[in-house]
Amino acid sequence: MGKHNKIKAHTLYDIKDGKLERKNKKCPRCKSFLATDKNRLFCGGCGYSEQKSKSEDKKE
Repeated sequence: MGKHNKIKAHTLYDIKDGKLERKNKKCPRCKSFLATDKNRLFCGGCGYSEQKSKSEDKKE
């Protein structure tokens, strides 16, 4: 079978005040959403990436 894990939609969104809010950050270059990895955030559209800080790693 495939090597990729299926992403469940309820893990990507929060409900606040009756509205859906996206958990992932937006890319500063192309405004699409950044994918999360163990130690970095990555944009599949333009290739932008940034390292997570150690405090962000502890939250997850």
